[in-house]
Amino acid sequence: MKYYTVDLNGFEAKLPILTLPSGIGIAFFNLHGDNEMTEHCGKELAKLLSDCDVLITAESKGLQLTHCVARELGQRYYAVARKSKKLYMQDGIEITIESSITTGKEQKLYLSKHDVELIKGKKVGIVDDVVSTGASLKGLEDLVEKAGGIIHKKAFVLAEGDAKNRTDVIFLNTIPIFE
Repeated sequence: MKYYTVDLNGFEAKLPILTLPSGIGIAFFNLHGDNEMTEHCGKELAKLLSDCDVLITAESKGLQLTHCVARELGQRYYAVARKSKKLYMQDGIEITIESSITTGKEQKLYLSKHDVELIKGKKVGIVDDVVSTGASLKGLEDLVEKAGGIIHKKAFVLAEGDAKNRTDVIFLNTIPIFE
């Protein structure tokens, strides 16, 4: 297996290069189960998000990262956009997003009434692991706007491919797409 090594502000990550069904290769960044890397990235992103009132992420890879960022910022709650509608979310909101580079299909995102109230009128920091095509990010932006939040910052551990050229996002480092 081939790997791509990236520096995350002092933490070296060795990412396996995986081929997606579309045929393109990505440096697969996975925070699941890596406490040390998640903690490091959370602390680094918290430095960039200190002026946000509240955070939002989408399940699942952004969850533990956002937990760490919120803890660093002293924020008890953060909003979670779910990919399926749970019983407690019947009075929440939903949006549809285009296919992302990793899912390859249209998805829905759901936000509970509690989380809608949490972000309404607040400066919101969007947090996730990787930004690539921007489809997932667009979904989170649409949710924040629909809930009445103010998108203040959009922070990621990594910007993949052309996302490194975006001026509306902040990130710790970049990774290429392998064609």
